[in-house]
Amino acid sequence: MAATKKRKYSRSAGKDVEKEVRSYKRGTAKSGPGGKGGKVKSRKQAIAIGLSKARKKGKKVPRK
Repeated sequence: MAATKKRKYSRSAGKDVEKEVRSYKRGTAKSGPGGKGGKVKSRKQAIAIGLSKARKKGKKVPRK
């Protein structure tokens, strides 16, 4: 019998990332503090922003 696998990321952290990727697809995602860094140019960047937002909210996300 296979051992049960523990989740590295919480489900709510996944939701935060999903929201960020959706806004990137719409073209409304901004980077930097207060969105002053300009438009998000890549999918990877959108995922990183979503994870950092989840981290700030105190959700279960592994260290960088």
